[in-house]
Amino acid sequence: MDYKKITETPSNHDNLELMDTTTILQKMNEEDKKIADAVEKTIPQVTKLVDALTERFNKGGRLFYIGAGTSGRLGILDASEIPPTFGMPHERVVGLIAGGDTAIRKAVENAEDATKQAWLDLKAHDINTNDVVVGIAASGSTPYVIGGLEDAKKNGILTAAITNNPGAPIARIADIPIEINVGPEFLTGSTRMKSGTSQKLVLNMISTALMIKIGRVKGNKMVNMQLSNDKLVDRGTRYIMEGLNIEYAAAEALLKQHGSVKLAIDAGRG
Repeated sequence: MDYKKITETPSNHDNLELMDTTTILQKMNEEDKKIADAVEKTIPQVTKLVDALTERFNKGGRLFYIGAGTSGRLGILDASEIPPTFGMPHERVVGLIAGGDTAIRKAVENAEDATKQAWLDLKAHDINTNDVVVGIAASGSTPYVIGGLEDAKKNGILTAAITNNPGAPIARIADIPIEINVGPEFLTGSTRMKSGTSQKLVLNMISTALMIKIGRVKGNKMVNMQLSNDKLVDRGTRYIMEGLNIEYAAAEALLKQHGSVKLAIDAGRG
C-alpha cells in the first residue's frame, strides 16, 4: 500500500491497563475532542455530495451506503432512521452490509473480502444512473467496498467514499472522497471508536442536509415524520400548535385528520 494507514498507527496512550477508571475515560475524551475538528475539514466535500444527491433525488434517485463491520452498520443505521424522521419511503436511502442482514448483529466470516458481492447487492435493488453509491470504510481498503465502487463507476453511477485514511483506495476510486483524519485510535486499531464516531457525524450531515434540501423539513421541524407512537403524535401536535398558534386539542384534531404535521399546518393556513 502506498498510503499511510493512520487507523492502524499506535495510540497516543500506552499502559492502558495500569490506568484508573477516571484516567481511562479522561484520555478517551481527550481523543474524542479531536473528532469534530477533523469532520469540519471535510465540509467542502460533503457539500459536493449533498448537492449532487439533491439533484438526483429530485429526479427520483436514491442513496446507497455500502460497508462492512462497524462502517456497514453505521450506514444501515443512518438509512433506517430516514423513514421515521422524514417520512421518506424505505427504498430511497438504503444501507447494505457485507454478509447481509446477519452481519448487522454478528460478524460474517470473510464477507468483507467478497469483491463482487456489493455490486450484486446493488443490482438486486435495480440501481441506475439516478442513484448515488457511498462506500464507507475506516481503513479505506475493504474489498467489498472497493469492488462496489469500481462497478458502480463502470456503470455510470456517481460514487462517494467515507474513510479515515487519506489517500486510501476507496478515496482514489470515488468521485467524491470524504477523508476524515481523526488520528490514531485510543485503543490502537479500534476503528469503532474515533473513526466510527466521525463517520456517524458525517452521515448525519449528509442525510439531514439532503432531507432539508428536498423539502422534508419546515423551519427547524420534522414536519414529515412518521406518527408511529404517542411521543411522536404529541411532538407533532406541539409543532402544529406553534405553527398555527392554536390550542393543543385543536392541533391534535388537525393532526389526526390529516395524518402529518405538514398537511395539518397547510390545511390550517388554507
